[in-house]
Amino acid sequence: MDGEGGADDRDPSVVRVLIVDDDPLVRAGLAMILAGDRTIRVVGQAADGAEVPAAVAVQRPDVVLMDIRMPGVDGLAATEALRRRPGAPEVLVLTTFDADEFVLRALRAGASGFLLKDTPPGQIVEAVLRVARGEAMLSPSVTRQLIAHVAVVAPPPRDRAAELLGRLSAREREVALAIARGRTNAEISAELFMSVATVKAHVSRVLAKIDLNNRVQVALLVHDAGLV
Repeated sequence: MDGEGGADDRDPSVVRVLIVDDDPLVRAGLAMILAGDRTIRVVGQAADGAEVPAAVAVQRPDVVLMDIRMPGVDGLAATEALRRRPGAPEVLVLTTFDADEFVLRALRAGASGFLLKDTPPGQIVEAVLRVARGEAMLSPSVTRQLIAHVAVVAPPPRDRAAELLGRLSAREREVALAIARGRTNAEISAELFMSVATVKAHVSRVLAKIDLNNRVQVALLVHDAGLV
């Protein structure tokens, strides 16, 4: 585990990133890409999912870039364990394949999106910044493709998804559907004629009622129910 910044010098305007990948060249490349943006700081690196808990405790990152396939403890297991913890950082999964059962499972566990390892540098930076702001890094079309691919061997739990969405009020259900269509809070505000603050309140209630922790999980649930 490599540390690149102390945990006691936090600047709230800077996004702190932990890079987790078993390939040192990949870690170095990502660190160099992110270092090009002055609002991002790479605070640590890890080569195995087993190193993630200690690295997160010490470096307190806002975002973890997590390789999905690693020897030892893989990125899926590390993401599942990390996202169960209170106050966990956001997770962006790194993968070579854009239709991977491991990726879908990581998203269901609470990852905020995924990036292909050959993603252009500028898009990697933008993805990190978006996820740090609490936005989903997963388009509706990608969600459909991913679920359709994996559903061949693992059909989505449609009945369970419908039961969970049934807990929502009519207005909360509209918000959940808008999230699944990739709408931002501002776009939902315009579509449903409510203030952005009200949208945020509805999003919080949706997450609480169905026991989820981010917008990607809401989108996946709506897709599982066959509503988009």
